[in-house]
Amino acid sequence: MNTGSDEPGEVAVAGDKARTDRPEAGQEAERGLGSRAPEFIKARRLLHLSWQVGVFVVGLAVVAAGIVMLPLPGPGWVVIFGGMAIWATEFVWAQLVLRWTKRKVTEAAQRALDPRVRRRNITLTAIGLVIIGVLAGIYLWKFGIVMPWKIKDQ
Repeated sequence: MNTGSDEPGEVAVAGDKARTDRPEAGQEAERGLGSRAPEFIKARRLLHLSWQVGVFVVGLAVVAAGIVMLPLPGPGWVVIFGGMAIWATEFVWAQLVLRWTKRKVTEAAQRALDPRVRRRNITLTAIGLVIIGVLAGIYLWKFGIVMPWKIKDQ
């Protein structure tokens, strides 16, 4: 537990990590939740509400484009998470969703690098490919290759 600090701008919080008023390099993940709108916008309620509506609409457009890209060619999930990042600049719920997603992706990457899991995945992939090859061979043996077009020998 942090009880104090010699650096200016740091505040000790009981049971929590020390937080600073000014984020430094590498400390972006430790930022508090909430709006990242400029102070002059946050100071005026109507302007801040307009800002939030604008951020929501832009984020919604990006997320909608990502959803359209899921069945169509394009980086659908990347665009969806980009829209969530836009929302996270203003909305706490989106910041929490992104933090949870980053944590889960990191955990999945660590599990995927585990040697036992990699061996299991390689083994299952090899077995699947053998099964698909055998089934394709049986199909070709039974039905042969039929071309969808007619080419007559001359």
